[in-house]
Amino acid sequence: MTELISHPATSDAAQADEWHQSACILCECNCGIEIRLGDDRRSFQRIRGDKAHPGSLGYTCEKALRLDHYQNGPHRITTPMRRRPDGTYEPVDWDTAITEVAAGFKRIRDAHGGASIFYYGGGGQGNHLGGRYGAATQAALGVVYRSNALAQEKTGEAWVNGKMIGGLVRSDLEHTEVAVFLGKNPWQSHGFPHARTTLKEISRDPARSMVVIDPRTTETAELADFHLALRPGTDAWCLAALAAVIVQEDLVDRRWVAEHAIGLDTVEPALAAIDVDAYSAICDLDPDLVRRTARRIATASSVAVFEDLGLQMGLNSTLCTYLGKFLWTLTGNFAKPGAQYIPTSMANLGGLGRVKPQPGDTRPPKVSPVIGAPIITGLVPCNVIAEEVLADHPGRYRGMLIESANPVHSLADSPQWRAALAALEFSVVIDVAMTETAQLADYVLPASSQFEKWECTFFNFEFPHNVFQLRPPIVDPLPGTLAEPEIHARIVEAIGALDGIDLQPLRHVAAANRPAFAAAFTTFMSEHPDLAGLTPVILYRTLGPSLPGDAAAAALLWGAAQGCAQLFRPGVEAAGYHGEGSELGDNLFDAIISSPSGVTFTADDYDAAWSRVRTPGGMIHLANERMLDAMRELADTPPPGSDPHYPLVLSAGERRSFTANTIFRGPEWRKRDRAGALRVSSVDAADLGLAEGDAAMITTKRGSARVLVEISPTMRAGHISLPNGLGVTELPGGFIVGVAPNELTSSDHRDPVAGTPYHKYVPARLVRLAPASSTPGDRTTVDR
Repeated sequence: MTELISHPATSDAAQADEWHQSACILCECNCGIEIRLGDDRRSFQRIRGDKAHPGSLGYTCEKALRLDHYQNGPHRITTPMRRRPDGTYEPVDWDTAITEVAAGFKRIRDAHGGASIFYYGGGGQGNHLGGRYGAATQAALGVVYRSNALAQEKTGEAWVNGKMIGGLVRSDLEHTEVAVFLGKNPWQSHGFPHARTTLKEISRDPARSMVVIDPRTTETAELADFHLALRPGTDAWCLAALAAVIVQEDLVDRRWVAEHAIGLDTVEPALAAIDVDAYSAICDLDPDLVRRTARRIATASSVAVFEDLGLQMGLNSTLCTYLGKFLWTLTGNFAKPGAQYIPTSMANLGGLGRVKPQPGDTRPPKVSPVIGAPIITGLVPCNVIAEEVLADHPGRYRGMLIESANPVHSLADSPQWRAALAALEFSVVIDVAMTETAQLADYVLPASSQFEKWECTFFNFEFPHNVFQLRPPIVDPLPGTLAEPEIHARIVEAIGALDGIDLQPLRHVAAANRPAFAAAFTTFMSEHPDLAGLTPVILYRTLGPSLPGDAAAAALLWGAAQGCAQLFRPGVEAAGYHGEGSELGDNLFDAIISSPSGVTFTADDYDAAWSRVRTPGGMIHLANERMLDAMRELADTPPPGSDPHYPLVLSAGERRSFTANTIFRGPEWRKRDRAGALRVSSVDAADLGLAEGDAAMITTKRGSARVLVEISPTMRAGHISLPNGLGVTELPGGFIVGVAPNELTSSDHRDPVAGTPYHKYVPARLVRLAPASSTPGDRTTVDR
């Protein structure tokens, strides 16, 4: 494996033909890729799928082919930066930066307690290893509250799953008879292995069907047998109607439900009372289409349901998640091929690290300190963080550590976030780039990129064979940058959290014998229980130096492998690993660090999913009184879209072929639609007097922005859509490269249960702007 990092004896010709194993980092699929470097040993000359990767088997989407724009774009910072009083920045050396960062956080902690320091982030998309070391910094400072991007997307689903089944639920789309996509366009967003191949296979097979519930006619919807192009914001009525048909037409798999679920006696009367025709009308759907869709789902041999941001960032998002579960629970689609399952995992996805309770507390807090927002899976809702910074409240957040995240751009209400960063007493950003958030921080610590260090993802969802890949670095770190494990280790040490602790004996044992290290480490931690939160850094400083290929950052994975081996022993053994005690985890860990294309770490039978159900009695709990009350209220709730001041619905952050998150800091990679055009239906364009390429002003309750118009057949009347824009580079005519959508969103526009934003339902209005100049040829047009 060392050869993947250093090539001192390799000829130039051999180097030119050498491929390095890695992974795409742009979505949760994390397809294995191979990269050929250019002559400079830094640029990515070619990228292809890695056929040796046990999960993706050579498949990758086109986004991976553009990763050179991330690695070698003009965005990198290569020295720690300190903010001057006038708002400009000056470079400082690492020793100075670490000392002053530690002192700044200690000052906040000592004056106001660790609960006043907030931690946000902990790993970009597909890059989670470094963030796990952030748990040690949190523990050293007594941090209580934290969050990351999962809390603006997935916590509503986590809340429903927790009460219904007690675990993360995924879907076996590869083998299903009927695939159901709720607010999901996997043709663009992927989200599961071989997404486009799987979609095409389902579409071509007359014995299989695809259901898409989405207002837009997406690429996936074009392949669907049943496209429910509902009115934006009416997903709850649609899903309630589908579930009602299953009950009212006696399509429930009663034998399966009686054996595996409880609560049907409560759920069934509530669904039986629903007026399917009336709810279909609210959705602007033909009730016959709704009924035929429900029948196809209920009579299939297997059904796989996949929900995503179109649902999870829409109106009534948590309720919609709950209602969507009825499509597979009432029809008996769990723990069998082509249905839902609970996967194994290499690490907990509830958050990056553990929350340390305040002194005297025995459990982490259940609500946020200022407004009392529910904390789900340990994460404060993203939409309340800035509000709790700005509040005149003794429990407000006063310091913030932000790692591999850009909340000023990526979270709702960018103006509020800028105000919050300015109001903090101390703020630090760890990132590869001088992002919108970094530009407001007191200190910026430059991290090595995802291809300059050991990295991995904990989005490991495959079933029945689950896959894990530890990615070796393929280029040298930029001078002046450090990997996050080293950054956090230095901060923890500068805080003084390890003062008086001698780690040298553990380091010696690790270098000599890893099985002996397991015993010595267990003894050490039992003697120092107060250091449990510092485990990542302790492993990094003791086991890390003994790992091959300078893989010290992988030390944390040794603990993860041990935990995985204990929790999922049958699956680990079925995948080909053996050993007693810690030996099983050691053997799994050895395979991980010596397999750059990744390993299969568990192999399950479908029935194994039942062993991961974490509810009383191991049963699926259908009845959730809070959700059932919300469902009943739909009958008397005015349909959405009735505000004459904002007659349109904006979907903020549409995924397109040439848009992605802000790890791409420049527009060069966007071959089409560089301006991030606002998509509008032909009906709305005619009503507003808009033509293709016209300039228009979009206004929401939060703000306004100048946009270019694209008249798109994918949009239904009343619905408009913007991609994630950079908002940083000017184009001719005064346009920026895409509107940053969160300049238009409000933090208080959120789900009442999970606090997740309603990004896919932003009331808006649109007016045509007169051309800036009448000079021929001066009119800006959409770059198609």
